[in-house]
Amino acid sequence: MARDTEVSCLVKYLVFGFNVIFWLAGGFILGIGLWAWFEKGTFDNITKVANVPVDPVLIFVVVGAIMFILGFSGCVGALRENIILLRFFSVVLGIIFFVELAVGVLGFVYKDWFKQQLDNFIQANIIHYRDDPDLQNIIDFVQSYFQCCGGKDFNDWENNIYFNCTLKARGSREACGVPFSCCKDQGENNVLNTQCGYDVREEETNPSARAIAIYTKGCVPQFEAWLQDNLFVVAGVAIGIALLQVFGIYLANSLVSDIQAIQAL
Repeated sequence: MARDTEVSCLVKYLVFGFNVIFWLAGGFILGIGLWAWFEKGTFDNITKVANVPVDPVLIFVVVGAIMFILGFSGCVGALRENIILLRFFSVVLGIIFFVELAVGVLGFVYKDWFKQQLDNFIQANIIHYRDDPDLQNIIDFVQSYFQCCGGKDFNDWENNIYFNCTLKARGSREACGVPFSCCKDQGENNVLNTQCGYDVREEETNPSARAIAIYTKGCVPQFEAWLQDNLFVVAGVAIGIALLQVFGIYLANSLVSDIQAIQAL
């Protein structure tokens, strides 16, 4: 009986192609993170990372590094028919899948706890709003996109040293105000008045005038409303990502089985 010395080319190159995309995407994300750290001078003073609750660039670096390592192990494992690398890829991807699944289930069961944790996270980042430019840009983007201001409401900006009302006596223009990203677009040309947040939290400010100038709802309730309005889209994206991960695990295990079958001949 002739001895078959080849694994399935289809499975082998599907695993390779799947991981090439994963590898390149991870390298791109990792490169962006390292470049951003270099631009901010983080490598000159690595303690800057600890000055904020979560450095947004750190997320890019960690996610990019994980994707890069996984993609590399999958690519090399498929081309060299290396069982150890393929199992490493399959196991780590499986762990990521089950962690995502657990977070999704726990988020549904304990949604009030997760909502509180989200609010705590936003409050911590409000305090450090001016400490990191990337963090500031993300907060501004979130407030503009979700049309919100603060965590629970716009008064949360009292916790930031630059917008605290106690600075009013010192002549600070931002005291008792909010960032420009809380401001609503004014007029048909959608020109944003970056100074509309000045003094809006003063007690004598008319609530109706405040509501016209800025977003008064917090980002936590606005994000919750956005999830409810886009539930099917979010669920579809989550299911799509999960299916891709399961498909990758299935391909890697199929290739391992083929390799083991040949080695047993």
